[in-house]
This record gives sequence, C-alpha cells and structure tokens, in this order.
Amino acid sequence: MSAYFLRRFLLIIPTFLGITLVVFVITHFVPGGPVERQLMRLRMATMTEGGAGFGGRGDLSLPEGAVEQIRQYYGFDKPVHIRYALWLWKVVHLDLGNSYIYQDPVWDVIKTRFPISIFLGVTGFLLSYLVCVPLGVLKAVRHGSRFDFISSVIVFLGYAVPGWALGTALLVLFGGGSFWSVFPLGGFRSSDWEYLSFGQKVVDQAQHMFLPVLCYMVGEFATLTILTKNSLMENMSQDYIRTAFAKGLHKRRVIFVHALRNSLIPIATGLGHVFSLILAGSFLIEKVFNIDGMGYLGYTSILQRDYPVALGILVIGSLLMLVGNILSDIIYAVVDPRIRFK
Repeated sequence: MSAYFLRRFLLIIPTFLGITLVVFVITHFVPGGPVERQLMRLRMATMTEGGAGFGGRGDLSLPEGAVEQIRQYYGFDKPVHIRYALWLWKVVHLDLGNSYIYQDPVWDVIKTRFPISIFLGVTGFLLSYLVCVPLGVLKAVRHGSRFDFISSVIVFLGYAVPGWALGTALLVLFGGGSFWSVFPLGGFRSSDWEYLSFGQKVVDQAQHMFLPVLCYMVGEFATLTILTKNSLMENMSQDYIRTAFAKGLHKRRVIFVHALRNSLIPIATGLGHVFSLILAGSFLIEKVFNIDGMGYLGYTSILQRDYPVALGILVIGSLLMLVGNILSDIIYAVVDPRIRFK
C-alpha cells in the first residue's frame, strides 16, 4: 500500500502543472489585463493634462515606446510558455512574485488573510461535525418519525439556499436595523478591538462571526447529516448488530458502541481536507459580510486582474487540496483495516 501512496504523491506534480498551466494561459489572454488597464490610466492622465477639463479633447496619443515598456514591465513581451516557465521557476523557489495592485510581495499580501480564513474554516468545520453527526444519529434512530420529516425539510431547505443569499437575508433581518439590530453589519472585528477586555473581545468576535459561520455551515448540513443517517441505518441492518441484540445488549450500547463506530468511517475521511480549511468558505459570503479573507482577496484579484495574487492563491489552494485528497485515503485505510489500496 505504501507504493500506492508514493505514486499518489508523485502524481501531485503533473496534476499541479496541469492546473496552473490552464489557469495561467486563461488569465493572460483574458481582455482587460494589467497592460490594458495601465494604458487606460495613461490615456486618462494625458487627456487631463491636455486640457480636457476646459472643454478640449486632449491628446490621446502616448509617448513612443510607452506601450512596449509597459508590456516589458508586466512580462507580456514574451511568449506565454516562456512567461509560464519563468513564473514556475519562481514558484519552485517559493517566490510568488509581486502584486500589481498592492505593490508588495504576494506572500505578504496573502499571509495577512490567513488568520481570518483559518478562523472561519476551522470554526465552520468543527461546528458542522458537532451538529450534523448527532443530528444524523438522531434521525437514524427516529427514522420515519415527525422529527425525521421536519428536520429533513429544514436541512434540505438550507442546502438549497445559497450561503450568500442566506447571508443577505440574515443581515437585513438581524444586522441592518430594519427589523432587529442584533448583529453587526459586517467585518471581522470591531474597529476598537485593541481596546476591549478579553471578555469583550470574545463577545465581539462571536457577534461578528455568528452569521458568516452559519452561512458557511448551511451547505454542509445536508451532506454530513444524511451521510451519517444512511451510514448508521446501513450498519444497523448488518448481521453483527442483530447478533448483539440477540445477546441481550441494551439498544443504546448497540447503537453507540457497535454501530456508530463503523458508521463514522466514511465521515472520518473528510478530516483529510482539514489542511485546505485555510481557503475554506465562499468569496461571495465574505463579500456580503465584508470580511477580508482569502476568498474575497481572490475575488478582487481576478476583477482587478492582479494575476500574481490570483495565481498565488491558486498555488496554495491546489496543493492543499491535492495533499488533502491523499490524506483522506490514508485516514480511510487507518480507520478501516478492510481497505487496502493497490
């Protein structure tokens, strides 16, 4: 089995190259890139200096060689395969380049968003498991009851509603003052965070994060809850469970000691993606709640054609996802001795 995982780790290299190459080519051929944006700024400046403010049209021509200098500055004077090779060489040396917008190293721009994304991702991940697993167990135990029906309706209704749409509705109801002013309108923390006491910081952080975390979790409710329920019901129909009942064991012991342990095996494999929690969430949710995390940074980078930042986020996200997939297989093989990868 070690040979299987060794091949999986080696396959990270061509997979990573394929992902980054496709995105690199697409981003560099999309219209409205950094060269076009810089030329537009120069034309606007030329119009202003040429007297456009006094009714004149101004001189729209640019200095000779300005276009070529801009293309050289952004590296667009070289063929795309050369640009990709140069970018990849920097990535191998842990250099993600400099941001076009912030004029800072990409790593410095990204790492300031790490605490926000980690907090949101880990909180949503843990709460999803803490809520959905017991809920799935309770639904399996009370299968066919009114509780099972009502909870299924609520769970799938939440799954059908996009997180950003739910966030907008929650802000209108509880954050805007139109109905109930219970939570802040957005942001990660209050502006006076540094001057608050420890208890006040806890309350302030909880108030700011309650609605965003709820929107992050709502999409996972149906998947984890129904997976837990179906897995437990499947194990409850196995022969070893009937044998346990035949021996006179209490129902609670049979469910929580024998059946539930095997039912959690498929759910445990999701722990492999814990490394990718740094980029968890949705950029639309972060935009709705005005949270400057990794998702919102990637969204604004694409809109502003800040390709180094967008590609830097892609590098981190793709590597974390690829490693997380392999880690999920490892956890699956550890928790279930019957699984053998060849």
